[in-house]
Amino acid sequence: MRFHLPSFLLGAVAGASGAALAPRLRPLALEITTGCYRILDAALLRLARSRENMSDLLAEAKARARRPTLRVA
Repeated sequence: MRFHLPSFLLGAVAGASGAALAPRLRPLALEITTGCYRILDAALLRLARSRENMSDLLAEAKARARRPTLRVA
């Protein structure tokens, strides 16, 4: 394989610019990740509340089903 100077220079510039931009991009990446965690936490909280509501509904239905009924003659 032949050495291709423009490809080498392009790779070197890309590596150098990535290293130079990394400290500046870290706060942005941190904010994006924080936002994702907040959305995930909110979704998990909503799911837990929904499960609790469903559990309460099923427990109430079970209690009603097992309660002795009064029959009027």
